[in-house]
Amino acid sequence: MVTVRPAGPNDASDICALMNAVDLFEIGRPETDLAEVEADLLHPEMDLAEDSWLAFEGGALVAYACLWCDGDPERIDGDHYVLPDHQGAGQRLLALLEARALARARAAGAARAVVHLNLHTAPSLDLELLAGRGWQRVRRHYVMTVGLAPHAAAPVPPPGLTLREATAEADRRIAHALLMETFQEHFDHQWRSYEQWLDDLGATRGEGPDWSLVWLAALAGHGDVAVLVSRDDRAAMGWVRSLGVRAEHRGRGIGGYLLRHAFAVYAGRGRDTLGLGVDTRNATGALALYEAHGMRPHYAVDTWEITLR
Repeated sequence: MVTVRPAGPNDASDICALMNAVDLFEIGRPETDLAEVEADLLHPEMDLAEDSWLAFEGGALVAYACLWCDGDPERIDGDHYVLPDHQGAGQRLLALLEARALARARAAGAARAVVHLNLHTAPSLDLELLAGRGWQRVRRHYVMTVGLAPHAAAPVPPPGLTLREATAEADRRIAHALLMETFQEHFDHQWRSYEQWLDDLGATRGEGPDWSLVWLAALAGHGDVAVLVSRDDRAAMGWVRSLGVRAEHRGRGIGGYLLRHAFAVYAGRGRDTLGLGVDTRNATGALALYEAHGMRPHYAVDTWEITLR
């Protein structure tokens, strides 16, 4: 018998264990950190009582789902995790997620809900079940990694380019503005205010980021032209959260320089791996850039979409 209730902050450890069990099934090793789960349960655009569900069978947690909205009232994002032998529980949470997404969109004045789930290409969730409910694949992303050589040398910047850490408040605002500009044409990008962006990074909850790992690149005569946001709080690897270069300055080696700078910094911090996520159809050539710098797919993630009216 399946029982369902909302998630709460005290469930973080159990949810993390479930997600790592799913990781083990999907990618062969656990890569979910408890701190990530705890932060997700505090997402400001998610009401745990209404927007999250835990499914239990025989007293054991077998599935977890949640949803949130980052801005556009009709665009809802969700997460869904289920142990492979408990598809009935997974389907029940899918139904709850869909119903809540539509209700939330309607309450915000939208005529429909466009819902996205990001799932491993060979997930624990039965994809025939998902497709049977009307979901369709719309995009593929890679999680890419590169091995870091110990004591990697700092790269030489392109002529006229200087780099600085975003440790000052004014520079953090510049970093935000650059990200909103350089990502505006990316798939599913939603504009975030400066305060929302800080909350996404955990800054408003005192959880980070380490601003010395956020870098701004300035080009002589042009001002600030690029930004890289990274984090070093994951157990499995260092992580590049975002890398953006203004459109008119792409193709000049700036993105590659920022990437190599991150390689050297993280090697110096004792990391042996650096990772990031990339849209395989990114129009800026990001995938080719990462491949040219030795990054290779670690695993692939598909975005699934359903439109509810």
